[in-house]
Amino acid sequence: MTNAATEGESSNAIVRALLNHYSDTQYNRSQRTIENEKYLLFKVPFNRWTMFPTAFLFQAICGSLYAWSVFNDPIDAYIFGTAINPATGKAAPVKHLAAVTFYIAVGCFGLSAAINGPWLERNGPKLAAIIGSTIFFLGNMIAAIGIYSKIVALLYFGYGVLGGAGLGLCYISPVSALQKWFPDRRGLAAGFAVCGFGAGSIILAKIPEPLIAAVGLPLTFVILGCAYFVAMIVCCLVFRVPPPDFQVNGMDVYRNKVNEAGEIEANTSEKAAQQFRDPGQGMMLSTAIFSKEYRIMYIMFFGNSIAGLVFLSRLANIVKDIFNKDTGTAATIVAINGGFNLGGRLFFSTVSDKLGRKNSFFVMLCSQVIILATLPVIMERQVYWAFLLEIWILTACYGGGFGCIPAFLCDMFGPTNIGACHGIILTAWSLAGVGGGLLFTEIYNHLLANGHTTREPYIYSTNLHWILAIACVGFLFLLFVGTNVHDRLLPRGKGEFARLRVFGRLVRIGTFGIKMLTKDQEEAEWEEFVDSQRNAHQPSHHAMADPHSS
Repeated sequence: MTNAATEGESSNAIVRALLNHYSDTQYNRSQRTIENEKYLLFKVPFNRWTMFPTAFLFQAICGSLYAWSVFNDPIDAYIFGTAINPATGKAAPVKHLAAVTFYIAVGCFGLSAAINGPWLERNGPKLAAIIGSTIFFLGNMIAAIGIYSKIVALLYFGYGVLGGAGLGLCYISPVSALQKWFPDRRGLAAGFAVCGFGAGSIILAKIPEPLIAAVGLPLTFVILGCAYFVAMIVCCLVFRVPPPDFQVNGMDVYRNKVNEAGEIEANTSEKAAQQFRDPGQGMMLSTAIFSKEYRIMYIMFFGNSIAGLVFLSRLANIVKDIFNKDTGTAATIVAINGGFNLGGRLFFSTVSDKLGRKNSFFVMLCSQVIILATLPVIMERQVYWAFLLEIWILTACYGGGFGCIPAFLCDMFGPTNIGACHGIILTAWSLAGVGGGLLFTEIYNHLLANGHTTREPYIYSTNLHWILAIACVGFLFLLFVGTNVHDRLLPRGKGEFARLRVFGRLVRIGTFGIKMLTKDQEEAEWEEFVDSQRNAHQPSHHAMADPHSS
């Protein structure tokens, strides 16, 4: 066999493995496992509401990643030593490389969630959470060794690569499970889980400093790593998914209405229409992640994340440099800002159960665009109260995106695909954090090198222009997310390449121009489509479940 043929077969094998990995999300359990999962320890009956506090605690520990900045100076000083800064007269680290650990962790966080999402769905949240917690624990231990031995590469590999990868798997595990247990409160379940991630950055940021003073920096990572591991494993024992026949408040996990016998309320002649009401039911994972709607939502989420990750990470510096506040005031503002991040996750996700996911993102992205457009003027004129008001709203909208996105994905692509879809879309957050952070820093340093000072609003507002542009793109793409079943399943018209809704009316955009359908025209097309599916000899389930097959 030639080398070319061997390489071709190897390449095909890799492609097949990838396609299989991102297609199968079936979780197969034995009847014994299903029976055992009806109970917690000591035969205490399991209740779905026990998932809320355990998911919150679990996510709070994962949120310790956001508190990494408290380690930057201590690590840099421990590994590289300190020198007196002539400008301040105070000792400062010789090098500033510890912050790179955070960027590595953010990148590995998103990659791990994206790669392991399908595996999570096939093996359940408990096993995934246990493995993720173990990897995070090992990452902390290796980071401690790296700090103790003053080998920065070990720190990067330990907390950056292993810690980030473990946290990525841990993050999506309880979110995936909660979406299946709470089809009646998807927004609330998602928001409560991810607001724990925001809470962790506030609560756990206060622990390292006194611990470092008491036991030293390397032992701090050992103690925290062990404490986190024990707490996370206890939480893992609660995580599970519903039994196959699960239903609550008259609906199943797909939010189909069911009768007392557990049967979907649709007779044989209406079965096709029942499938049309939930395109996510029966959708293959590969169909979901390669769909147009998913690509649009990816860009939308990237636009929602960019300002919160990049601009708000400089909040303390802006408060001190532009508004001449002291370090204590800046720290207080950052702490309050963390509260708005947490509150936004819970508020917007809960409201989305009534307002709708797309409408909630519309409010958040529209608010972000307006704020980013007006912030340069406010900073230039140094209107402090207006600056704080806009920053806190901006942060709430950033947090709200994280709270709403799991429920939005679950609505669009079904609960069996939520782990993988959520994991992959988190790479948008990673890209925003790593790419956006590097671009902001490059522009910031370039302006400093060209004679500007940190006291000038211009040095920050210049970066706001490209951040605003990305937020505008996210807002524009949101308009084309087809949440209405008609938008997703109605066949495309000749020459049509996009559609959106304006005040409830379906608008088609194509080579023919822009055409707005009347309600009667839309209903006539829908009835014709449903009739054609019912009259088909043997309609394909996947064709009906796949909104992109038309």
